[in-house]
Amino acid sequence: MKHRLFSDLEKRGESDLLVLPFWEGGKEAASIGALKGKVAAALKTGDFKGKKGELMVVYWEGEKEPRALLLGLGKAGDATPESMRRAAASAVRWAQGKKVKSANFIVPKTAVEAFFEGILLANYAFAELKGTSLKENPMVLLDSVGLVGVEKSDESVLEKLTTIGEGVFFARDLVNGNADDITPKKLAETAQALAKRSSRLKATIFDKKKLEQEGMGLILAVNRGSSTDPYLIQLAYHGDPKSKEHIVLVGKGITYDTGGLSLKPTDNMMTMKCDMSGAAAVLGAVRVAEALGLKVNVTAVVPSTENSIDGKSYKLGDVYRAYNGKTVEINNTDAEGRLILADAMSYAAKHLKPTCMIDIATLTGSVVIGLGEEIAGLFSPNDRLAKDLLEASEKTAELLWRLPVHGDYRDSLKSDIADLLNTGPGRDAGAIKATLFLQEFVGDVPWAHIDAAGPCFLTKPKHYHTTKATGYGVRLFIQFLEQRSS
Repeated sequence: MKHRLFSDLEKRGESDLLVLPFWEGGKEAASIGALKGKVAAALKTGDFKGKKGELMVVYWEGEKEPRALLLGLGKAGDATPESMRRAAASAVRWAQGKKVKSANFIVPKTAVEAFFEGILLANYAFAELKGTSLKENPMVLLDSVGLVGVEKSDESVLEKLTTIGEGVFFARDLVNGNADDITPKKLAETAQALAKRSSRLKATIFDKKKLEQEGMGLILAVNRGSSTDPYLIQLAYHGDPKSKEHIVLVGKGITYDTGGLSLKPTDNMMTMKCDMSGAAAVLGAVRVAEALGLKVNVTAVVPSTENSIDGKSYKLGDVYRAYNGKTVEINNTDAEGRLILADAMSYAAKHLKPTCMIDIATLTGSVVIGLGEEIAGLFSPNDRLAKDLLEASEKTAELLWRLPVHGDYRDSLKSDIADLLNTGPGRDAGAIKATLFLQEFVGDVPWAHIDAAGPCFLTKPKHYHTTKATGYGVRLFIQFLEQRSS
């Protein structure tokens, strides 16, 4: 999507639509000049009150657009960057429904970044899997937008937001794709392709043979029922060679999850191509960090496999050895994400010399029960790291809520025949117990765990998320990396 900047209303170019923002009560959120008279009648009827997300179309002649869309922003005193994103996104989604290809937006001066970000993030569609229905009802995105009231001095930040948006779309595309296409091998090839584009990126790929040589018994156990090979993928960006800081982002890369022998019900399996959302997020974040030239050293680490069912599937009651030597008794093969993360994190802690490590995973259903679809659970024994992530969350509205790493629950992971059980008995505190399992594999590295089972893949599209896949984590991590780089 191209964008053009117009310092005032009279200088704007022609387009298919003009978006006019109003506060609740009908007060204009930015100057609309002589156009006020043209919408006065519509406002006078009381049909449009400017409530949050409210829309009303006005048709006119003699202007540079054939129609205007009145956009409600809600009460001025309640406005936040997130409410501005959502309002702008609602206008974009209306435009998509009308097959509008170009639009001018009058932008409130206090919300330039948020307004543009909402436009950008909502201007996304995933049409690769459509067939004849696409010919009958083609998807139309905005090709260009004009931003009225935005100065040229804002151009650099808009370009930055565009780059971040491309990273979000990259992650969404991976999650939305068929599991038959987005395989562990495809994720490895994606990392290699990114590294070929830039000398500042380096991809290191461990195939099945290398995983066997390294002794990554938990990744290999989960992979046993799959016809596709597992991979451990590393994508490194060294943006500040003089710095000793090295941030490692570990993303769960289960490209499809049947539950294994602990087979999921049909309804629970329907969304399981999204179980590599963590992998998509960390690869997307490193992609964006390199594109922005951030002064930071960061490596994405992705353990990837399917969790399928077969005569060779790993078995409940059996014991498998992790990379760090600890043995794990399996009492639920559907708790596979923590197993592959355990091998990846213990490898990263030993070999990559991280100054901090953050993992992100669609890990437990229990965190969704507790926090819903819009909030991810944040677990960390390190207060500084948790604080930094919460600050990034507040700025991006990729929401986190800190939950306790309650050590007393560790007793539930005791095994009679091995070092650990992979899950505790019962359904209580499932997200906390999963975190305590992961903690056994990070050593003394400052570490945080993000259980994003809710916001990575929604029940239905919402706000500026026009598909179920949201790309959650990319914007959060870029904000975190920017904070660290400064």
